[in-house]
Amino acid sequence: MSIRIFFIILAVIWGECLPAQTSFTRRDSLKGSLRPERAYNVMHYTINLKVDPSSKSLEGSVEMEFIPLQAMQRLQIDLASNMELSAVRDGRKLLKFTREFGAVFIDVDYKEGSREKLVISYRGKPAQAKTPPWDGGFIWKTDEQGNAWVGVSCQGPGASIWWPCKDHLSDEPDEGIALNLTLPENMMGISNGQLVGVDQPEQAGWKTWHWKVSYPINTYNVSIYAGDYVHFQDSYTAGDSSKLALNYYVLRGNEEKAKSHFRQVGPMLACYEKYFGKYPFWNDGYALVEAPYLGMEHQSAVAYGNGYQRGYLGGRIPEEFNFDYIIIHESGHEYFGNALSVGDNADLWLHEGLTTYLEAIYVECMYGKKASLRYLESQRSSIRNAHPLVGPRGVHFTAYPDSDIYYKGSWVLQTLRFALKNDASWFKLLRAFYEANRYRIVDTDQWKRFVDEFTGKDFGPFFEQYLHRTEIPAVELKTDTSGHRTRIYYRLVNAVEGLELPVEISLDGRTIQLDATTREKNIEFSRAFKSVKAVNAQALVRCEP
Repeated sequence: MSIRIFFIILAVIWGECLPAQTSFTRRDSLKGSLRPERAYNVMHYTINLKVDPSSKSLEGSVEMEFIPLQAMQRLQIDLASNMELSAVRDGRKLLKFTREFGAVFIDVDYKEGSREKLVISYRGKPAQAKTPPWDGGFIWKTDEQGNAWVGVSCQGPGASIWWPCKDHLSDEPDEGIALNLTLPENMMGISNGQLVGVDQPEQAGWKTWHWKVSYPINTYNVSIYAGDYVHFQDSYTAGDSSKLALNYYVLRGNEEKAKSHFRQVGPMLACYEKYFGKYPFWNDGYALVEAPYLGMEHQSAVAYGNGYQRGYLGGRIPEEFNFDYIIIHESGHEYFGNALSVGDNADLWLHEGLTTYLEAIYVECMYGKKASLRYLESQRSSIRNAHPLVGPRGVHFTAYPDSDIYYKGSWVLQTLRFALKNDASWFKLLRAFYEANRYRIVDTDQWKRFVDEFTGKDFGPFFEQYLHRTEIPAVELKTDTSGHRTRIYYRLVNAVEGLELPVEISLDGRTIQLDATTREKNIEFSRAFKSVKAVNAQALVRCEP
């Protein structure tokens, strides 16, 4: 999800909240920690949901199939406290449950390793998003013709604001989901994955849309869209000549401009395939769905609300580039965030930093490396260095006060690329990390270990500096010019012990690279330079005068 512009407002709101976030509550722990009551592995969800736009309400049931990882007498699922939980059944047996905040504790008797199924019935009026997609919730709107238009986005608060589930990033259903969406018959219902059928329920005036996801999926990526949509298709041919279905759902009247605007999808997918392989959810297809909010990386049904404009709402990206930021960024999350996912919000920089850097890779693919560096430079002004990139663990931490997990995360990756001094090796590293963890859960420590093992080097000081501290290292230069000779003394300051980085030095406009550490080094040239200065075009360092 992209949030740069809106962070001006959120920084104020979250800034007021941060002191409270230094001591976390039981509510935070119930949502964010893997307690014994969560010691089970979800295999599949079937969501049966009726959405009534006139009353802004939901009613339905969720079938959760899972395998206990130990003997269990008490099991936790999650559902927002404002939603009514009608019943929990195991087969025909009605189970007792208690509620605490958003947690639901169910009395069970399960053996380790058995496959079980619970059916949870619920109803209610879900939280409404005031500023979607940033605050999360349902969006009840009307289109320009006055037709009902419904969506939901819930990355921050989690999926349990609108359907009961094990609401923890670490557990994606191994076998995917089925979602049966019942709506007024004049609305089209769209969800993740493949449409497998549409039928008319017994109650007149309603229609049910049956969707199926065949891959693991983040619960916050499960979504629905409902409105007066028009569906059209295209296809993408991969390098191995296989074809991927491209499904586009846009509001009636937007078909022609969408057909023109969405032509950029094919070249984008080709770039991503070049560096990371084929689109990861091939069997479910790729879809863009016009949404009543800016955008979101809903797996195989990417939310699109950028108004068919270049950049971000018509601006933000450098003028030399002509692409839709929301399409490029949110689709990039299919690789980093959806196929490769983190298990705790503490590691969200991996989702957002990798995907934001993927924008620069797209630019490099389309326009060249120099253009990519110019694109990266446009991100630099958004970096605040106010908090470490890795957040608190086990407490469902969402109060990041700025966009550093995006832009600093991107620049940390670029700096690592520069430190490797080998672009071919860098892209092999990224692809190998992705392929080793596709459809899996990862964390920051796994990333660090992978980099060290792949390169055969110890990047511990690098990651300590850039992931766990706020300070950015600076290049300190001193010069001694005597006659026709110049001696340059250089080192890294404001840096952790053991940090090593190549640095760029401009000598009368000609740039050279030197390997710097926290210990002062020097080099002599048989020439008197008028201008000697550090530059940082390829790394996240400060340049001391």
